[in-house]
Amino acid sequence: MTPERTRAARELLAFYAEAGVDALIGETPVDRFAGSEGREDVPAAQPAPVGSPSPRPVIRDRPPPQPSPATQASRGPASGGGSPPPPTPEAAVMAAREAAKSAASLEALRAILDRFEGCALRGTAKQLVFADGNPQARVMFVGEAPGRDEDIEGLPFVGRSGQLLDRMLAAIGLDRTSAYIANIIPWRPPGNRTPTPQEAAICLPFVRRQIELCDPDVLVCLGNPSAQALLGIKDGILKTRGRWFAYHTGTREIRAIATLHPAYLLRQPLQKRLAWRDFLAIKKELKKS
Repeated sequence: MTPERTRAARELLAFYAEAGVDALIGETPVDRFAGSEGREDVPAAQPAPVGSPSPRPVIRDRPPPQPSPATQASRGPASGGGSPPPPTPEAAVMAAREAAKSAASLEALRAILDRFEGCALRGTAKQLVFADGNPQARVMFVGEAPGRDEDIEGLPFVGRSGQLLDRMLAAIGLDRTSAYIANIIPWRPPGNRTPTPQEAAICLPFVRRQIELCDPDVLVCLGNPSAQALLGIKDGILKTRGRWFAYHTGTREIRAIATLHPAYLLRQPLQKRLAWRDFLAIKKELKKS
């Protein structure tokens, strides 16, 4: 290529760049979905005589742009295979209900949760935090979700709030051999954030089945999220705590009460007096029943 043509080509490309041209297209339409045998190659440009006007640059076909992962997920799996998109929240809730219903024992329920993929928290947590304590105990405590220490140990309430809960249990003559402890959410949310309503709805069938299989005489909801999810109440925990409710398992009615979460008591130690009243009520109910 002569210096004049080289300079003209560069000036033309500079003009295209200043005009905002960021893609090259051919002069004739190309069916990019057709097979290679059904496409005709674009003929290469022939050298122009010296002194003729600068030719247009040769346009080569480029492969079609690939869709982003988010677009692929919204479209579903490709025809050539690949991972299926994650289930919708409604489908995940239905799958959780069916899976939880099939568990005939706590061991089976734990195994089902270990392989359940309907909740995204499973992929960010270190491990499943199922339960701790005695499943034959007459009282069951249900919190919201595990934290960092629980995620490491694989047991609920083993951090600072768990240590406070142990002292509260000891104050009414209980310990982890005479109580059963679980959470609404069995996986730690990233950064200890609050679980979303969708995550709680997906995990709720499992904890409900857990309560049915344990069949305690007294159910204690630790904190507002647990009370709202299990008891269906709308009031705040300060209005709800200390009141007795009826929790129906489908086969029997369990006495249920809501109280303040130990993590809240660590932030608001003056409220321990309210929690102490609730635990005295729990002790009295256990003796009566």
